[in-house]
Amino acid sequence: MGSVGHVRVGTSGWTYPEWRGVFYPPGLPRGAELEHAAARVATLELNASFYALQRPGSYLSWSRRTPPGFCFSVKGWRAVTHERRLAGARQALAAFFASGVLHLGDRLGPVLWQLPPSLRFEPERLAAFCALLPRTTTAAAELAASLPAGPGGGAATAGGAPDSGAQSAPDDGADGAGAPVERPLRHALEVRHPSHARAELVELLRAHDVALVTADSAGRWPLLLDQTAGFSYVRLHGSPELYVSGYDDAALDAWALRVRAWAAGGTPPGARLLAPPDPPAPPGGRDVFVYLDNTAAARAPFDAAALAQRLA
Repeated sequence: MGSVGHVRVGTSGWTYPEWRGVFYPPGLPRGAELEHAAARVATLELNASFYALQRPGSYLSWSRRTPPGFCFSVKGWRAVTHERRLAGARQALAAFFASGVLHLGDRLGPVLWQLPPSLRFEPERLAAFCALLPRTTTAAAELAASLPAGPGGGAATAGGAPDSGAQSAPDDGADGAGAPVERPLRHALEVRHPSHARAELVELLRAHDVALVTADSAGRWPLLLDQTAGFSYVRLHGSPELYVSGYDDAALDAWALRVRAWAAGGTPPGARLLAPPDPPAPPGGRDVFVYLDNTAAARAPFDAAALAQRLA
C-alpha cells in the first residue's frame, strides 16, 4: 500500500438534548459540551452556520476551546443553497465568509454545501457556483471584503445586524509576525435530487476540485461513491431509519473498508461508479472526513468512536 491520507471521524453537530445523560455525563454544564466532544472525536461538523450567520467571537471561541490538530467542517449558509439555490449567490457567499468563518484559523476544515432535495441538476448553475468558491483563506477574505457597506451590506450576524469586526483578519490564523497565514480552502457538495446521479456531475466537480459527498441516507437520497477531489467527504445519516438508527458491527466494518480504500487513493471493492475511473489521489493519499449524523437517539458519538477505532 502507498501513502495514506489523514482520516478524521466525528459527528454532525454536538448540541443535542438527547445526548445529555447518555454521551454527556449527567450534570455536565452545557458550556462544556464542546470540550467533552472534542476530546473524543477528531472533528465536528459545525451546523449552526447553515441556519444563520454566526459572529466572529463564536468562531474564535470554538477554535480556542478545541485541542491542537482538531478540525471543524463548516456547513455553508442556507441563503446560498436553499434561498438563492446557487444562482446569483455571490453576495450571500461573501456574507457567509464575512461572518467570521476564517476566525477558526487552523481549525478550519472543508466547507460543506448541502443542496435542497428539490434542486435538480443544472450544470450551468452549478458550474457558475463552483467557479465562485474561494480556494484559499486569502481569497475568502477578499471575497468577504467585497461585501457592500451600509444598509443591506456588511456581515450580517446571527442577530441580523452588521458586525464591525466580521471582516477583520482572524488572529488564530496569524504567523509569528502577526500576518495572516494563507491556507487552502476545500469545498464539498452534498446533492439530494436523483437527477444528480450522472457522470456529468462527477466530471463537473472534478473540473472544479469540489468533493462529491458520499451520503448514506436510508435510501432517501442518492448514495454516490465517485471521488471528485483530492479529499473525501462522507456523511452517515443513519440506516435503516434516517437520523435515528445506529450502525451495527457489519455496517461499520463495511464503511471502514470504504474509508481505507479512499484514504489510500483507491476505489472500494465493488463500488458502483458513475464515471470511472477515479482521479489519481494526491501524493500523500486522500484525506477523508467522516461525519455521523444519526444524532436523534444519541447513536452518532458512539458510532463515530467505533468507526474511528476500526480505522486506527
